Amino acid sequence: MDHSKPIVRLEDVHKRYQMGFVTVEALRGLSFEIHPGEYISIMGPSGCGKSTLLNLLGCLDRPSTGRYLLGEEDVSKMEDDDLSAIRGKRLGFVFQSYNLIQQLTVVENIEVPLYYQHWPEEQSRAVATEMAKRVGLGSRLDHKPFELSGGQQQRVAIARALASDPLVILADEATGNLDSSSGREILDLFDELNGQGKTFIMVTHDEDTARRASRAIRLRDGLLESDTRLR
Repeated sequence: MDHSKPIVRLEDVHKRYQMGFVTVEALRGLSFEIHPGEYISIMGPSGCGKSTLLNLLGCLDRPSTGRYLLGEEDVSKMEDDDLSAIRGKRLGFVFQSYNLIQQLTVVENIEVPLYYQHWPEEQSRAVATEMAKRVGLGSRLDHKPFELSGGQQQRVAIARALASDPLVILADEATGNLDSSSGREILDLFDELNGQGKTFIMVTHDEDTARRASRAIRLRDGLLESDTRLR
């Protein structure tokens, strides 16, 4: 991959919502680039536009105006089916609440995105097994989520996010439901994966968590307040 070319580029992105007779402008002209291998934290007070931005970056929504390029594709105007395909192949998601399927085992949960991409069963099982080992769960392949700690469940979610080798991993308050020890383990894993070249965009309200990133983007009132290189 050419690290000189951005894999995320926002150009004057606005997002507006119509609330009855009132128009709410959640994002007001955001422009920035993210390059392969960066580790970005997104911060700001409640209502600043963090969740709206994450939804746009995750192709769960579209800008009202402006452009969003993911890789070399302009996803700003894509139809729902195309956005869904982009989400499955090019983006990985790690949520605060894990979002695991309780009836499935660890390895089956990791396979879910590959199933929707119609991977052959043998190939998807091999990749899911490898991803489980990569996050330290090689001995837990046949366990169900309720048999795991919170930190282990989040590791399953991270392995699932890695399974399709995405361009970007989006983490939304990924340590919010964990105790401090488990949270540190997950952030250490993020550091390790980022060191291996994975690109992370992490929304967090916690200053200490944000400082684990290499770059901090701070929003206020839908605007880019600051964009700071941390290391």
